[in-house]
Amino acid sequence: MAERDKDDLIRLIDENDPRDIEIPDRIPVLPVRDIVIFNDMVLPLFIGRDKSLKAVDEAMKKDRLVLLATQRDPLADDPGPREIYRVGTVCRILRILKLPDGHFKVLVHGIEKAKIQRFINCKTHYEVKLHVIKEEPPEKIELEHQALMRIVREHCEKILTIRGEYTGEIGILLGEINDPGKLADLVASNLKLKIEEAQGLLEIDDSMERLMEVNNYLTREVELSTVQAKIQSTVRDEISKNQRDYFLREQARAIHRELGDMDERSEDITEFMEKIRKARMPAQAQKECEKQLSRLEQMHPDSSEATIIRTYMDWLVELPWSKSTKDLIDIKAAKEVLDERHYGLAPVKDRILEYLSVRKLNPKKKGQILCFVGPPGVGKTSLGQAIATAMNRKFFRMSLGGIRDEAEIRGHRRTYIGSMPGRILQGLSQCKTNNPVFMMDEVDKIGVDFRGDPASALLEALDPEQNVGFVDHFVNMPFDLSKVLFILTANITDTIPYALLDRMEVIQLPGYTEEEKTAIAKKYLFPRQLLDNGLTEQDLSVSPTALERIITQYTSEAGLRNLERELAALCRKVARKIAEGKKGRFTISCGNLHKYLGPPKFIPELDQDDSQVGLATGLAWTQVGGEVLYIEVSLIDGKGELIITGQLGDVMQESARAAVTFARSRRKALGIEKKVFENTDIHIHVPAGAIPKDGPSAGISMTTALISALTDRPVDRLVAMTGEISLRGRILPIGGLREKSIGALRAGITTIIIPEKNKSDLMEIPKTVLKKVRFMPVSTIDEALEIAIGNGVFIAETGRKSSKKSVRKSAGKSKEAPGK
Repeated sequence: MAERDKDDLIRLIDENDPRDIEIPDRIPVLPVRDIVIFNDMVLPLFIGRDKSLKAVDEAMKKDRLVLLATQRDPLADDPGPREIYRVGTVCRILRILKLPDGHFKVLVHGIEKAKIQRFINCKTHYEVKLHVIKEEPPEKIELEHQALMRIVREHCEKILTIRGEYTGEIGILLGEINDPGKLADLVASNLKLKIEEAQGLLEIDDSMERLMEVNNYLTREVELSTVQAKIQSTVRDEISKNQRDYFLREQARAIHRELGDMDERSEDITEFMEKIRKARMPAQAQKECEKQLSRLEQMHPDSSEATIIRTYMDWLVELPWSKSTKDLIDIKAAKEVLDERHYGLAPVKDRILEYLSVRKLNPKKKGQILCFVGPPGVGKTSLGQAIATAMNRKFFRMSLGGIRDEAEIRGHRRTYIGSMPGRILQGLSQCKTNNPVFMMDEVDKIGVDFRGDPASALLEALDPEQNVGFVDHFVNMPFDLSKVLFILTANITDTIPYALLDRMEVIQLPGYTEEEKTAIAKKYLFPRQLLDNGLTEQDLSVSPTALERIITQYTSEAGLRNLERELAALCRKVARKIAEGKKGRFTISCGNLHKYLGPPKFIPELDQDDSQVGLATGLAWTQVGGEVLYIEVSLIDGKGELIITGQLGDVMQESARAAVTFARSRRKALGIEKKVFENTDIHIHVPAGAIPKDGPSAGISMTTALISALTDRPVDRLVAMTGEISLRGRILPIGGLREKSIGALRAGITTIIIPEKNKSDLMEIPKTVLKKVRFMPVSTIDEALEIAIGNGVFIAETGRKSSKKSVRKSAGKSKEAPGK
């Protein structure tokens, strides 16, 4: 402010001495935002609201007095009476300036504190009746009060000194104030307080109490200012130190160059140059690496950019651009490795050996992407390890389950803090070779969200035609992945995107039979658990019958994990007994098995002693192997409705409706009166209702159970069936026959009815299953009913033998039924 303006302001204040002004009890109110006015404050205000402009006009017409009260919500444009604090300050308008936009700039001076008693006018502007709060200075200031005033002055001087704003004039001004109330108001008006805190000070009538509260805020402000000054000082010192260190380093480097020596930084640069030379990068990568090295050499070593470049170059020189292991492919040795580590799985082993044979004859052939699909615990991962051993290659495994970020595959861009390459290049860097056996587990469990689709990112990496130039976002240069042998694993293929599945050769790994599990347990699992638990064959033995019971009654799976857990539990029980001092050889038999493993956990569901009416056994394929599925049908009096329960999916519900339609179309041949369908409700139920079920292979079992209930003839309890039915009675082919047959054998089934078109799949059925289970191919439901229920089901069409004849007659009947 210029000296002339200061003089004018002092003159205006002197001309309007508060002692000479009489404050009326009715006065206009001017609500203000974000500020609390104290006595003796002089400040400019910008007035723009209509009510505020009219309040100023009203004050200017009378005695220039207006009450300034703070509004509770600073965002409110038209605050009501309840939104304005009751205590404010009566101010005199010293100067007013009308702006071009119609608003006012007003200079006001705080005179007296006042309290609003009631609002008189709220329409055009606020006008209130008020009570002036007179505050007389104390006649005598006690010693304690003098000490408090001195502390407040010292705190003010300390804060201003820390901020570098203290002058002698301010000290004189503070020293001349002997009124505690005026000192409190002066300090409070210059503190950066919240509106609630400042208003609380204004509403304190007792001057010493108000000064004490101001002192509390000053103490807090002193601590904050001290810490702030310390932080700023530390930052300045650090900057000065960094600059000093930089100049000293540069001087040291110059001295070393003069002496012919090398400093630490030069050694790092030289080391990087040597690593670049040894990495034998492609020309593009080497050019980029040398460019980044040149940038790093010119940067300050402690700068953030230098750290990013150093990390980037560390990854570049560590990648195996040209490092490969030499393949030692011996087909006979590879077969021995596979046979040694895996029992059975002959078709899978044959395909692996064929792959290795082609690689041996044509090493430059682009690798086929293999995908092992099968239930958990059948040995998919260990097969990949066996392939790596047979080829003399490094092995790396990564899990794709739950990955939702595309950057997990392609890497992060270097602009992000903490960025790094994707997991593919990370794996190659760990293997230190560019042709490992790279296994990606759980490809069927990849997620998708807003961060991208990892499955789509895999398309480039797993495509033999494209992965020769795979570009990771972090490296940002092509890297050759064509030498990597990628092997993927999955439990199912349904959730794998088609574009990704099309790039892979799927090799199915079905579950193990009981005989295969027994052999694997004897040869692999049991010896391994003995070794893991510190036992020997002299300490524990398991009889063959006990081992078979563990497999059939304590586990129910296609793989081997639960079987190994049960064997581990046996070994732990025996290990504890030996540790407690008991001696002797422990033998596990069927008689004492329950003492170690408890009661059986899986009793076969085929628990009916006799064959039952309306109960048929179907076969289902699940992610963990084949399972039996029981179909129950009951007939109850009703109105011909179809009731379906058991949490069946849309496909199985359609199979149930198709079964009912077929039965109604053949009612004459079945000897069923028409009124039976009109007056009877058919209830089809599949037990285990809490488990969702769906699939296109339950039609034959539903039809068999329904016709059994309608004809009151039982279904053979040892017969299971799988296949879909058409409205003409034809049996349609299905999939997963191998898994279903193994599941049926586990449940004690001796005969399985299969579609005629699935006869070719019998070649894939294990020999042990073929020896114990009889497979009956059928082409029509008539043939299936003769096997499951017996001859004479169709009273009007008995004696038919030819499946082709059956198809024609059933088709003719189904055409006639609707017409009749």
